[in-house]
Amino acid sequence: MNDNQLLRYSRHILLPSIAYEGQEALTKSHGLIVGAGGLGSPAALYMAAGGVGALTICDFDEVDLTNLQRQIIHTTSSVGINKAVSAQQTIQAINPEVVVHTVQKKSTEESMAALIKAADVVLDCSDNFATRYVLNRLCHQFKKPLVSGAAIGFEGQITVFDFKHEASPCYHCLFPDEGSDTEMRCSENGVFAPLVGMIGTAQAAEAMKLLMNIGKSLEGRLLLLDALAMEWRTIKLNKDSKCQVCGTKSST
Repeated sequence: MNDNQLLRYSRHILLPSIAYEGQEALTKSHGLIVGAGGLGSPAALYMAAGGVGALTICDFDEVDLTNLQRQIIHTTSSVGINKAVSAQQTIQAINPEVVVHTVQKKSTEESMAALIKAADVVLDCSDNFATRYVLNRLCHQFKKPLVSGAAIGFEGQITVFDFKHEASPCYHCLFPDEGSDTEMRCSENGVFAPLVGMIGTAQAAEAMKLLMNIGKSLEGRLLLLDALAMEWRTIKLNKDSKCQVCGTKSST
């Protein structure tokens, strides 16, 4: 790291669990954020401010006025601009040290596979099951850690699937794909603005811990938030031996 980086990240470096080595690991890391909306906004901001060296942000949508209630990486002047590009502009204003790549079109499974292979950690900040299942399957295939977050109404959840560990469950273990196309989208159901900030920031924290190999991740635990009552609950997650994605071959 150069002198400017040492000064910028000094409050991280002062933490014994991070120190110089941890911060240097961050600056050499590459995070993939799928979705630059309510969850992706705070996740991207904190990962960039905290010094993750490279970020790839995927979003084919454009900023709409209704997004600004919660998608804090975008501003009023961003309306009509692609969300990934808008996020890139904000990040570069905050931390020009970070290299930001944008994906502005819908990704095919083949193109998403290439993005995941190039990343050190993947953050699922999407809002649909189809994308979640694809990310889960590809992250398992390439043994990449997946930080999964979701939020609707006043309720949010976050967990980590760390496929470097054989015992880690996957998203399919938690929500088996039964072919249903029922979705819970903010545009149709509403969402409490600070909720996505709390979950998205937690996603950034989990991703950065994974990149620095510090602390204990949420692998094997699903953290649930009821923001209306301000209550957190933890549910233990176990790998499903019969899971179609990560289950043992002997059970298929």
